[in-house]
Order: sequence, then C-alpha cells, then structure tokens
Amino acid sequence: MIRKFLHRIFQRPALSHVEGKAPRIIPFKQHGITPDQISPCALKVTEGLRHAGFKAFVVGGAVRDLLIKREPKDFDVATDAEPEEVRKLFRRSRIIGRRFRIVHVMCGQETIEVSTFRAMQPVVEGDDNSNTDEESGRILSDNVFGSQAEDALRRDFTVNALYYEPHKMEIWDYCHGVADLKAGLLRVIGDPARRYREDPVRMLRAVRLAAKLGLKLDPASRKPIHALAERLQDVPPARILVEMEKLLLSGHAVQSVEELRRENLHHGLLPLLDVILEQPMGERFVMLALAKTDERIAQGKSVTPAYLFAALLWHEVLTAWDKIQAGGERPIPALHQAMEQALDTQRETLAIPRRYDVTMKEIWSLQPRFAQRGGQRPFRLLEHPRFRAGYDFLLMRGESGEVDVELGQWWSDFQEASDDQRSRMLLADDVPKKRRRKRKPKAPGESAPAQGAAS
Repeated sequence: MIRKFLHRIFQRPALSHVEGKAPRIIPFKQHGITPDQISPCALKVTEGLRHAGFKAFVVGGAVRDLLIKREPKDFDVATDAEPEEVRKLFRRSRIIGRRFRIVHVMCGQETIEVSTFRAMQPVVEGDDNSNTDEESGRILSDNVFGSQAEDALRRDFTVNALYYEPHKMEIWDYCHGVADLKAGLLRVIGDPARRYREDPVRMLRAVRLAAKLGLKLDPASRKPIHALAERLQDVPPARILVEMEKLLLSGHAVQSVEELRRENLHHGLLPLLDVILEQPMGERFVMLALAKTDERIAQGKSVTPAYLFAALLWHEVLTAWDKIQAGGERPIPALHQAMEQALDTQRETLAIPRRYDVTMKEIWSLQPRFAQRGGQRPFRLLEHPRFRAGYDFLLMRGESGEVDVELGQWWSDFQEASDDQRSRMLLADDVPKKRRRKRKPKAPGESAPAQGAAS
C-alpha cells in the first residue's frame, strides 16, 4: 500500500502536455449549451451532488454531441464523490462493476451512470497486485480515484474529455477537445501506442467515432494501429461483440467497415470477413446490408442485430452449403449443417449471443423456400413469423446479383395480390409428391397380429 502511494506521488505516468495546467473554462456565450438540453435525470443527479458539497459534471459523449448539434444518446455524470457516497445520496441507485466501480442512478425509465474521478496508474514493477498486466499492458483494475484533471487525462479521446457544469453553464476542457472538434480531428490523449496497449478496444472505438462524428483520426493516433491490431485477439469475445454492435449500428456502418479495412482491423472480428469482402458477390451483399442498416437508422426505424449478423455471415453459410452438398448431402440437411458450421466458427472470436441464433437460422432457412412458388407453399410461407425479415433478405440477394431479381418481384406482387390473383400467379408444382406405399393385400382368413405381439 505504501509503495503504491509513493509511486503515485513520485513516479506518476507521463501525461499529456496539459498536465498541471488549469482547464480552459468555456462560458455559455461561446458554447451555447443550456441546462434544458440536459436530461432531467442528469440535472437531478448533478444538483443532488452539488448540494451535498461535491463537484458534479455532465461528461464525455453527451457534451461532445451537444457541441456539434447532435442529440445525445445518453448522459453520464462525473464527480469527486466516491461510489458509496453517491449511493447514499440517491434512494434508487446501485453500485455495479468490479474493474470499474460506478453507480447507476434511476429516474423512472432513465438510468444515469455516475463515475468517480479516476487517476491513471502505471505498472508497479514487482507488484503482484498491480492494476495493469505486465505482458500486455492492459488495465485490469481502474478504481484508483484522483482529481478531475487526472480523470480527464485518463479518458480515451480529447473530444470525450469535456465536462459541463449545468449550474454555471460552463464547459471545462483539459485536453483541447473543443479545438479538436472545430478542427475535425479525433486525437488520443497521451501516448497512443500505450493507450492502445492498455485497452486494444480503443482502436475499434477510434474507427467508430471517426466515422460517426465525421472526424479524421490524427496521424499520431493512427500510426500505431497496424502494429498493434493483433492485440485485439486477446480481448474477450464478449467485449469485441459490444464494440462491433455499436460500430455496425452507429448509423455509419459503411464508413466504419471501410475504415476497419484501411486500418487492417477487420481480420478476425468476423471470421473470414476479410475474405468475403474480397469476393465481388460477397462484398456487394455485405456493403448493401450495411448501407440499408444505415438508411433505416437515419429514418428512425428499428434495426435488429440478429438480421445484420445474418447478412454478414450469409456468404460463409453459402460457401459451407456448397461444399457439404458437393460431398453428397441433400440440400436442406446440408444447409442446416452449414448454418451450424458458420456459427461455430465465428464464436471463436465474436461471441454473438445464442439468443440471436434462432432468428439468424430462420432467415437463412427461409431462403430456399422462396424458390418454391407452387401449391400451398407460398401461402404457408406468408404466414411464417419471420417472413418479412426473410423477404427483405431475399430482396438484398437479388439487388446484389446473387439471385434473379424476378424472384423478389414475384414475392412483392404476390403479397399485394388478391386471393384470385394469387391463385393465377402460382407456378407449376414441379416437386414430385411422395408416392404412398401400397399395402400388401391380406390372404383370405388372415387376421392382423395382436398389438405388442412378439415378431
């Protein structure tokens, strides 16, 4: 304990050029953010903390988004109060996390995440209880509380190290984040290589935020990515999944994936995605799926992650399906084997939740059924609960050139047609019906064997 205290005092890590300086305080006249733009729950939390004698600021992405005239997705609060002190102030609150202890304060359906100012700590040589893994440099524990300046310097990007004080309507800027926003730059705080080693997921965040905010990753922040990309393989799959979902559902998925490819970060995130994107048919289909996802988000429509993952993995399924059929397996059993194979492969690096499996498999398994347009099959398919998702998937396959667009048009017309029109649209059912096996006629006087009798 004494060694850690002395280390903090005398051997603090090298920080950015703003260490030791007071923040630049930006008044309301310059930034224009009013308290009524802040969530009522976040205002309640900051006021409660302030009245109790603590500092309290709305922090991070919400401040950044308000400065560039975007509507924040959520509001976080940073304070000098420790988690137990925050918990005592708010009845509907709870402390969560081990590596990073924070408090969730609930107001109706809204939850505000409250974090205590934290300090950065380097590896303490020979200390088995160090909060950083010596070999990888990754942070293992992040519950060392510090000053507001230290808290700003341990954040990932300058544009996220902004603090808004609602009572005085001031923005406190320690790392020149406002200037970087105006210049259109996304800059890592501190030494980028070291920060990426601490948490390799920051490389994915850099790609996502640059695409989402329309910013350019500054050269110093971009330079180490190629050399450190392989460190993502050591990150738990669940964390990669969370960041990938944010990236793919950001509304800027096309730009994000293009940036992933430029930075060589797409390898291994989705197995064989790099190979798929090098195939003309696969690339058209994947980029079309991402473009349509971005379009739906821009229109305020819902997006299902399972549908998007089904699209991203579809060409893996197709490749496996062809190989299994070439080995002599029948089409439908081969498809089911291919689906399992594709899902098993991706789980090695990207932990797509099993709750998505059912939806993904249903979308995939519906595709061969769209080719069956005779008899009662089209009517039964219309009643399938996943018909709409499967139909949209079919249209993407047609638009990308994988199947004839006429097939998708037929189903579009079939949905809008009357019952009489649908009957006339049906194609000849060329699927051979199973012949019923004829029973051998009984001999005169022969009786049926008693049920359960031994043969």
